[in-house]
Amino acid sequence: MASPVSLPLYERIRRKNTIPRAVELLILFLLISLLVYRLLNRENHGVSWHMAFFCELHFTSVWILTVTIKWNQVDFITHPERLLQWAPELPPVDMFVTTADAALEPPIITVNTVLSLLALDYPADKLACYVSDDGASPITFYALIEASKFAKLWVPFCKKYKVQIRAPFRYFSKKIQSLGHDTSIEFQQEWIKMKDAYEQLSQKVEDAATRSWSCDLTGDFAVFSNIDRRNHQTIIKVIWENQEGDSNGLPHLIYISREKRPKHPHHFKAGAMNVLARVSGVMTNAPFMLNVDCDMFANNPQIALHAMCLLLGVQNESDCAFVQCPQQFYDGPKDDPFGNQLVVLYEVGWLYGSATEDILTGLTIHGKGWRSALCNPKPDAFLGCAPLSGPASMIQQKRWATGLLEILISPRSPLIATLTGKLQFRQCMAYMWLQGWALRSIPELCYAVLPAFSILTNSHFFPKVQELAILIPVSIFIIYNLYTLSEYLQIGLSIHAWWNNQRMLRVNAMSAWLFGMSSVILKLLGLSETVFEVTQKEQTSSDDDDDDDNVNANAGRYTFDESPIFIPGTTILLVHLMALATGILGFRRVHNDGNGCGIGEFIGSLCVVLCFWPFLKGLFGKGKYGIPLSTVYKSGALALLFVQFCKWTSMG
Repeated sequence: MASPVSLPLYERIRRKNTIPRAVELLILFLLISLLVYRLLNRENHGVSWHMAFFCELHFTSVWILTVTIKWNQVDFITHPERLLQWAPELPPVDMFVTTADAALEPPIITVNTVLSLLALDYPADKLACYVSDDGASPITFYALIEASKFAKLWVPFCKKYKVQIRAPFRYFSKKIQSLGHDTSIEFQQEWIKMKDAYEQLSQKVEDAATRSWSCDLTGDFAVFSNIDRRNHQTIIKVIWENQEGDSNGLPHLIYISREKRPKHPHHFKAGAMNVLARVSGVMTNAPFMLNVDCDMFANNPQIALHAMCLLLGVQNESDCAFVQCPQQFYDGPKDDPFGNQLVVLYEVGWLYGSATEDILTGLTIHGKGWRSALCNPKPDAFLGCAPLSGPASMIQQKRWATGLLEILISPRSPLIATLTGKLQFRQCMAYMWLQGWALRSIPELCYAVLPAFSILTNSHFFPKVQELAILIPVSIFIIYNLYTLSEYLQIGLSIHAWWNNQRMLRVNAMSAWLFGMSSVILKLLGLSETVFEVTQKEQTSSDDDDDDDNVNANAGRYTFDESPIFIPGTTILLVHLMALATGILGFRRVHNDGNGCGIGEFIGSLCVVLCFWPFLKGLFGKGKYGIPLSTVYKSGALALLFVQFCKWTSMG
């Protein structure tokens, strides 16, 4: 029988996806059939038909990319419970947490992330947590000092009772009976004590944020006196140091705010990450580094251990090293016994030139010969402290779309890397699928307005009901939606989650991604520069958190502001409402046997309205749940212009 130390830290299991492959090929066949049908019948149709052809040609190309990157699927099953059996050989690990604005990213969120990391089931003398504060905020520094005091109680409590969810706000939002612990008097008393201590911590942090730190800035806080967040020297503060080397104590906790000067570019998050790497190399020289986003780590801090299983598990495999693109990376001396492949990022660093610095760095890593593995343990690490939908989500999507398109058209494009032999073909396809987000906005937008355009111009772009060809788009619609729904259900997600994501995909494509593409075009024309926008983070919790659907419903309620990013979605909704009103009130007759619009166009228009249902509710909502009147007026004017354009087209 194998000794515990010889047990593998991970297993690689190939998925049996014969049925999904067959469904994907069937959808591809139907898409190609639809394109052929449109080509063969293009002479008898107008603008709608040809626009539909080019949009569907784009959708087909995207589906080919999708099929390519999903063809061979594997799962990595990690065993973090075996890590401690490797204790003598476990390397030091430095964990990086980044925050940039104490107002948009409340310090209590950073505190919860840090607390979950400090409580990892890993030798504390081999852990260090570095917090990068690009806002140079004394409130964030104060919050971390208070968090270190609370951690002296929280970490032993987590390890004593084997707490799985180690972000306190998430843990204490659940009922005590649902936590899976014993219900002994001792536990209940300690639980109440810990909850009271956390509420006191939260209150202190909230009070500090509310009064904008009006206290006397002396002692450790003197460096923050009269500080300008855009013009200041480097600040490094060791908040807690495990001086005794106690493996059961608390890990090191270090606060860093890098130097900033107005005339020197600071390269956003990539610059902050490189500073963290340099400071880490000087202070601890740990061979492994883990990058953590504050709003992505609260639900399952153990994902760091899952990632470690992958990294350590391949130390004897000379052909590749695993990296989570690049949620964690290796930085160590070239004579390290793990092999030269693992030293690549030490020379690369986090690359500048894109708002999505992680994708750019990951692309370069893969070009150096690295391979990646998806680490997705249960429960999911991504909790999503920001709202599922609303201004923060839209700005985040815009930033991603902008950065991804910048990479695609840059000298570091995956196409160029593949032609020069640095990337494998399927790696290139994966990056192309990801980086084409912004480019999808135009076909998505055109296809979304086609039903309304057809109704208003009394034309059609769907095959007629009495034609056998109508089965092609109907089959694509039904099979695709059932296929994607089955994928959600197989991984334990709900129908509600599936519908939300399908709807938000349409909304983001026609708004946030559209603005992302516009930003890149303006940059290419020399009219503007890319701006890194920090998104507003909101911590959500529920007293009845046991019901995931209930949590998603609360967190996903759509919010609006006066940002122009909501104008496209509002305009599309108003256009379809006008088109449906025109058709239903009899201004346009429904034709199933002629060249006029038919029932298919009306169904398509209704589907678009359903996708933009949050915007419809926003027309009648109040406060942050209502669309601002300025946005409604601008969108209404654009919608009327579109209707007038349709009239001119039909008259011509």
